[in-house]
Amino acid sequence: MKKFPEGFHWGAATASYQVEGGIENNDWAEAAKQGTVPLCGQACDHFNRYEADFDIAKSLGHNAHRLSLEWARIEPEEGQFDQEAILHYRRVLQALEARGIEPYVTLWHWTLPTWLALSGGIERKDFSAVFARYASFVVNELHTEARHFSTLNEPYSIIINGWLQGEFPPFKRFPLLDGFKITGDDVDSKKTKPEWLAPIKYFTLANILARAHNEAYSAIKKISPNTKVSIVFQIHVFNDSGSLYSKIISYFENWHRNHRFLRMVINQCDVLGINYYFSSDVGSKKVYPKTDMGWDSRPEGIYEALMLVKRYQKPIFVAEAGCADAGDSFRADYIKATVEGICRAILAGVKVEGFMYWSLLDNYEWAYGFAKRFGLVAINYATQERSIRPSAYVYKKICEDNGIVE
Repeated sequence: MKKFPEGFHWGAATASYQVEGGIENNDWAEAAKQGTVPLCGQACDHFNRYEADFDIAKSLGHNAHRLSLEWARIEPEEGQFDQEAILHYRRVLQALEARGIEPYVTLWHWTLPTWLALSGGIERKDFSAVFARYASFVVNELHTEARHFSTLNEPYSIIINGWLQGEFPPFKRFPLLDGFKITGDDVDSKKTKPEWLAPIKYFTLANILARAHNEAYSAIKKISPNTKVSIVFQIHVFNDSGSLYSKIISYFENWHRNHRFLRMVINQCDVLGINYYFSSDVGSKKVYPKTDMGWDSRPEGIYEALMLVKRYQKPIFVAEAGCADAGDSFRADYIKATVEGICRAILAGVKVEGFMYWSLLDNYEWAYGFAKRFGLVAINYATQERSIRPSAYVYKKICEDNGIVE
């Protein structure tokens, strides 16, 4: 048995827009009304069913859960905060506490309130101040219900999909990429707007989001010095194949896709949350099995992802790692390989404190709608019936044993 450190956090993750339902005042809901992305609608109705969903998580041995708060619910108009929304999220956090489940709260998981999107979104000159105001309000209201708050989720995913690929709001696309794929996704270029400055904005928008995190960190610490503040960053690992060319390219890719951003924010992180889905071999033609997303299935690569951030000497939690697998045919092996990789990294000196599988529930997978199934729990969207998948019980044993059988 490979045992994990005492007190290790095992759980799963969700994001507000993807599971809650009934959110009609953000940029994704507006895009759905215009036919640019699929409708989200009721989603999993988690807004009303959260207690039953947390009962399932508890029954599966989870002692932690990562969730996000919906900015559009909390600040439906600029500078006007909704206390009913805060009350709802306080009840959500109290429901987790009542079940002995540690909450990891993300303040912003991609969706923007309509008023903010229409006034420029993250391109607004004062975006960092607007975000810090929102973050400080939320933490002031909820810091007694949660110890862990993450500011942003996957900042580069927002930029790549929103300004290069054109798959996410504001649906801008670098025209020279027409006919090419960045993430393995097909994008209808007729629904996108040309963004010739995308290569420059890739870096300038990253700077804006780094500043937003840093200002939010300072604002939160003034209110609640003991709150653990993190960012959730997706690590894309680039491996060289031994040639000089592959070494140079992988070094550059790891720098600009990982280290450049992290170096701007790491001093304003008490903890570091990482998401892992991608590893790329530079100069290699090796073929890997695919998940239902069409992504390479390489769960063992989480070891390299964790080793890549070891240099920052921060406590780490894996905020997301998971696979789309509608038939539940390889999810159990994916989870076991992921946990094995995390174990190897811990033995190598990485201070990993928790792992949240993505996702607890099947959910709205952004531009794919409800077609992709990541959940430990299957959702029948017509009836809202929940069904626990067999792989969830494999993960349950890992959680309850605090380890994995070799």
